[in-house]
Amino acid sequence: MKLGFDIDDTLIRLREHAFRLYNKKLGRQVDIAKLHALACIPIHEAFGLNAEEGKRMWDELREAIYFSDCPPYPDAVEALNELDRLGHEIYYITARGQGHCERTLTWLTAAGFPVRSGRFYCGMGDAEKVHVIRELALDYYFDDKPAVIDTLAELAIKVYVRDQPYNRHSDAPRIHSWGELLRLLNISPLK
Repeated sequence: MKLGFDIDDTLIRLREHAFRLYNKKLGRQVDIAKLHALACIPIHEAFGLNAEEGKRMWDELREAIYFSDCPPYPDAVEALNELDRLGHEIYYITARGQGHCERTLTWLTAAGFPVRSGRFYCGMGDAEKVHVIRELALDYYFDDKPAVIDTLAELAIKVYVRDQPYNRHSDAPRIHSWGELLRLLNISPLK
């Protein structure tokens, strides 16, 4: 099987990590429940920042957000490694900017994700992901953004949305936990 995965807020807790960094930078203790109540992807509203201030904060903290100790979701690394051990092809498809691709690949590998040569795609906008996914002829694709999921509707691919507060309006099938991935794919783990 060929499986594609977005990275940010699909395999790793990027928004939660950024939220903690915002608290530290601003010297605040905004409760994480405010993040989970947001029905949008940007996190600045939880801190009382307007869109311009939020963009400035994200840009200022981008390096720390992307490349420090952002944790993967529970079982994400283990599930993907098991798929890799079973011989399935795993592709990473991220809209992170071109200038972040090499370090993102290094970070993914250091975090323990199985990354094989030629299976990492980076430096495109969300709208361009559909072209990569189409060319790869994936069997499954997992992402958190409804805008990306919606662009894949016409493809013969099983698409799942990684459950997030901002995508609850999407009718796409969802995955709540990476611990359920093998069962969802009807794959028995190796003993």
